[in-house]
Order: sequence, then C-alpha cells, then structure tokens
Amino acid sequence: MPVKHPKIAVLLAAYNGMQWIEEQVASILGQQAVDVTIHISVDLSDDGTEEWCEELAAANGRVILLTRAGRFGGAARNFFRLIRDVDLHGYDAVAFADQDDIWHCDKLARAMDVIAARGVDAYSSNVTAFWPDGRTILLDKSQAQVDWDFLFEAAGPGCTYVLSAVLAKSLRQEVIRVWEQLQQVTLHDWYCYAFARSHGFKWFIDSRSSMLYRQHENNQVGANIGLSSLLQRYASIREGWWFRQVRIIALLVGVDNLPFVRSWLMLRRRDFLLLSLRCSQCRRRLRDKFLFFFVCCMTAIVGTKT
Repeated sequence: MPVKHPKIAVLLAAYNGMQWIEEQVASILGQQAVDVTIHISVDLSDDGTEEWCEELAAANGRVILLTRAGRFGGAARNFFRLIRDVDLHGYDAVAFADQDDIWHCDKLARAMDVIAARGVDAYSSNVTAFWPDGRTILLDKSQAQVDWDFLFEAAGPGCTYVLSAVLAKSLRQEVIRVWEQLQQVTLHDWYCYAFARSHGFKWFIDSRSSMLYRQHENNQVGANIGLSSLLQRYASIREGWWFRQVRIIALLVGVDNLPFVRSWLMLRRRDFLLLSLRCSQCRRRLRDKFLFFFVCCMTAIVGTKT
C-alpha cells in the first residue's frame, strides 16, 4: 500500500530570476517524504523567467504558473498575490519560497514533523548564507520568542516559513479582507508572523538550518551582517521607514487597542523613550535588544527625517 505523504503548496515569487531559479525549483521538486506542488507568480521580467516557467508548467504537473497580473514592484506584493489567489483546498500545509536559494532535501518533511510533534501552527528556521566566493555563515534567528517581537521583526527569512492549513487559510481570508491596506507593507514575512502570533497561532523557530540562502547583489533582503548592513538598517530607521512599518503592521493585525501598543503607536518622541524601556520584550536576540534600546533613545532625541 503506497505511503500517503503530506500535500504541500509551495508559493514561489519570481522576478528576473533565470540565473538561479532552475536550481531552486529542482531542490523543491526533490523534497523527500512530501507531495509538493509549486505555484509560481512572476513579476514582469525581461530575462526569460516567465517563458521558462511557462515551459516548466506545461511539462510538469507539479508546477502551476499563475496568470500574469501586471507589475508588483517588490516581493511582498507578489507573495500577497500568491496567498490571495492560490486555491489552498486539499493541502496540508503552505510553504514560501524565494527564487534563488537551495533547499535541503528534508526541509519540508522536517517542518511537518516539527509542526506535528510540537503542536504548533507554523515553522521557520535558521539558514546558511552562502556567497559566490564559497563563504558560508549560519544565520541564527532561533532565539526564544518574546511578548512583542512579532511587531518588530520576522520569524527569520520568509523562505523558511511553513504554515499549517488552518493558519494558511485564516491568513488568506485576512489578506483578502485588508488587501488595499496591505499594499503598504514592505515585508510579507514580517506581516505573516505578526498575523499568526497576534491571532493566537503557535510558531516554532528551528535552530537547524533548512536551506542554503544565496547572497548576491540583487537580494531584496540579504544576510544583514557586518558594519555596512548595520549602517543601512539604521539609515532606514532614521528615514522613518522601519517605525512606519511597525505602526502599519500593528494596525493591520488589530493590536492597536492593547495598552502596550497604545503607549507608543503615535510615534512621538516621548513614545520612543518609553518604548526603549521595553526592549527586552520587543526583540529576540540580545544584540538586537541593545540596538533597539539605542535606536529608540536616539529617535527620542533627534527624531526621524519624516
């Protein structure tokens, strides 16, 4: 009697990815002990990505290419389109995929085992960043979750996310409901984590790396290591982008009436000072707690540019 494997919908957002997408898709189709279908949405590309996906979908029934839907202008809107438009009926779980990584062959099977064993609704993991020159480094995102981390960071790279069917369907309903407002969100993985945590779903972040996370000049979000990355992050905060995203996500997931959130939601200078005192509840990693404290204090003193 054949073994019935979990059926998983993999949502892959693509854009000008011909240099890497074939290797990524092969690593997804090669997943062990799961039944995978890849749903691909291609942002308008000029390097042959869409034509390659069309040929693959015509030749392989496990690959479905969504119809052209114009220009998204970023990965977040492309992923939100996938969440909205893919029919999730009959799937046991939903996973997100970028176009340029390489998955370990047991990535999805391990995620499903962990979800079942721990009784959680979602899974994400550490990743191994790698560069063209052969360098690798483990990106550790698996620190213990804290009370409010979901309002200030994602649960690691979105390409590691695996959501239970119940969570995925609930998320899809909410994406449809708040579609217009959602276009303001820049990082889909941050929003999805915030939605899950704020709505009582349980999430597990695995300390084991599940994939090779490719680093190149076209990464929308990369490894975020080193001084230059730190300075870029601070610049985005100084410009006001990061705190605007925090506020948008808090409003979208419906926690704006909670006392903790109300205390800083207006993003006045005094609010940042109060928020700095709650740094231990807002970020997972110790280094990020100190950085959060510093950023809030500096913003309270000098403000943001916008």
